[in-house]
Amino acid sequence: MRRRNSRQDAIRQIVREGSVKTQRALVDELRALGYSCTQATVSRDVADMGLTKLPDGVYVLAEDQHLQRMLGEFVVGVARAENLVVVRTQPGTASGVAAAIDDAGLPHVLGSVAGNDTVLVIVDASEAAATLQRLISKLSGR
Repeated sequence: MRRRNSRQDAIRQIVREGSVKTQRALVDELRALGYSCTQATVSRDVADMGLTKLPDGVYVLAEDQHLQRMLGEFVVGVARAENLVVVRTQPGTASGVAAAIDDAGLPHVLGSVAGNDTVLVIVDASEAAATLQRLISKLSGR
């Protein structure tokens, strides 16, 4: 059980930080991290975790689906400055996008502040902000 949880945590990180399109690619990523597993094992993990694919074929976590819907519909741009991520949205939608980001429980996110068409997300480190920027870009299609 412990090994499965650890492997699924690694899958969660891989999916959030990259653009994995196949289970074979997921197996390769896991092996690079030191996990010895088969495609059948990864297939069970994908089902257990409720992973789905975005229209472009990239895996997304079940817990990120609401976030993906909000970002895909309302985000018009994303930028980063050090440990801050600025998310530009359609007018009047920033508070909903900020709530979705906060509710997603993303690692390293300390919180967000929303205006009318801009969300400022505060992250605990520059590297984590870069990862968050890539995730928001991926989920929003930008």
